[in-house]
Amino acid sequence: MAQGLKEKKSVDPVQKGRLIRLTDSIGRAILGKPEVVKQVVIALLARGNLLIEDIPGVGKTTLAQALARSIRCSFQRIQFTSDLLPTDILGVKVYEPAASEFKFMPGPIFNSIVLADEINRTTPRTQSALLEAMSERQVTIEGETHPLPRPFMVIATQNPIEHHGTYPLPDSQLDRFLMSVSMGYPGVDDERKILSRRRVDPMAADFGSVMDAEEVRAWQDRVEAVMMAPEIVDYILEITGRSRNHGRLRLGVSPRGSLDLKQAAKAAALLAGREFCIPDDVKSLAVAVLAHRVIPSGPGALDERRRAAIEVIEEIIEAVPAPI
Repeated sequence: MAQGLKEKKSVDPVQKGRLIRLTDSIGRAILGKPEVVKQVVIALLARGNLLIEDIPGVGKTTLAQALARSIRCSFQRIQFTSDLLPTDILGVKVYEPAASEFKFMPGPIFNSIVLADEINRTTPRTQSALLEAMSERQVTIEGETHPLPRPFMVIATQNPIEHHGTYPLPDSQLDRFLMSVSMGYPGVDDERKILSRRRVDPMAADFGSVMDAEEVRAWQDRVEAVMMAPEIVDYILEITGRSRNHGRLRLGVSPRGSLDLKQAAKAAALLAGREFCIPDDVKSLAVAVLAHRVIPSGPGALDERRRAAIEVIEEIIEAVPAPI
């Protein structure tokens, strides 16, 4: 396999520079989090959705805004609350007397980057309104299907510590997030820079846009063409397969999880300037792509179960030999 990979093409340095500019642009708003910025770009290239599980005030909204501005796409933040209705997200048909007909008024979901802030604060009925949009990039209202913009991405946040007034996300919805990440607190030096600089507005007119929607779509199409050797596909299947027979897990990784890990690895390869995957592309993303999809055995708080899931996926990765 190694010899075959060496014969594959690398991304043209000029084109690779476009992706570097994108990560640098987002990094201007989010200091000291290069790995998180990289994961966001990978999710975008892979046409995936992103779940950020973290405490308030660490820059989740700023991250979503910076991404939208950097790719010159529309952005909408939806604050999820217990009284939010599906129509508040998707839109509604209203009657126009002058035309004697009902006209569809699109909701905030009809934007390229949608921030579902504190998604677990709304009821399961409203949470489920996102399912079709997240998986099929369309919404159906009263039997009529409406396509969503391209690119389209849901970035959802939830607090893993707070439980009062929250509704845990159903497994079917968790499985529709390509990755789940945590931003964490900034380092001391990075926080000092944050305190010393002028506040950055990611949606300000002078914030650098490095791509437009058409170019993003072109990069997403290129991900599909990235080569993955059969040995790496087997590597993915071995990892996900072991999760389904692990003693500490009540529910393992779904086939959608296997597909998402493959897609994320291909996007990571492209971001690294390669048109072929290597085992590290899979290994580096396995926790972010798989841990939120598994259910640990036994009771426990949300943050405890999250830690247990991460430990199990890390254990599996350590146990499965990577192809050479």
